Amino acid sequence: MASYNGSAHVVEQLESILAQLGPEDEVVVVDDASTDASADVIAALQDGRIRLIRSPANRGYVRTFEAALTASRGRYIFLSDQDDIWLPGRLDLMLDALTVSPVVASNFSFFGQAPRAIESLRLKAADSTRRWTNLLLLWIGVRPYYGCAMAFRRDMAPLILPFPVFLQETHDQWIAMVGNLAGGIRHLEQDTLSRRLHDTNTTPKTVRSPLLILRSRIMLARAFLVAVQRVRRYRRQETPRG
Repeated sequence: MASYNGSAHVVEQLESILAQLGPEDEVVVVDDASTDASADVIAALQDGRIRLIRSPANRGYVRTFEAALTASRGRYIFLSDQDDIWLPGRLDLMLDALTVSPVVASNFSFFGQAPRAIESLRLKAADSTRRWTNLLLLWIGVRPYYGCAMAFRRDMAPLILPFPVFLQETHDQWIAMVGNLAGGIRHLEQDTLSRRLHDTNTTPKTVRSPLLILRSRIMLARAFLVAVQRVRRYRRQETPRG
């Protein structure tokens, strides 16, 4: 979890997560130098499964998520926003999917405010194996891969981390890109969380300008090339030499 000025909602989210975890699980929270009481209210929960890392400087959500993923030690790694609610059964559904696929992404519901039309797009299980279609629609921006609804197995970490240095946004699209290239990404049609929509969400509320859209597509195209190189290199290393 990446936290930043989320003291109003982060405890409710953490409680929904902790209710599904076992005693040996962990929740890695990297606080991105919040100026409110986020880090303090997290620490006040006094749950040994929470590992709070306080960043000395604000780095933005992409680098904060990268730091949290890098610090994680579990066999299965789930991403989480600070202000949503995990629905009951989320953990079991996604763990089951991870037994057959290295990356999983689910659908989700909303509360708080009405979603934009693009946020209402849904993943379909039948598209799980259509990797090139998934990659194309991801690049266009209409395949709804959201980090808060994603998880991956530990063996994917060397491919996902570190994030490309030029990646300034959409770390979730990067993870989905690697997943589709490296062995598939399982789509769960069930809602496994409820996203809280409010005025300070990181996700943009309005349509972006053509220039920003173009910059984003160029960045994703560069990321695709990096992902291809990593997957090829990884496969060469994994191939036994005769």
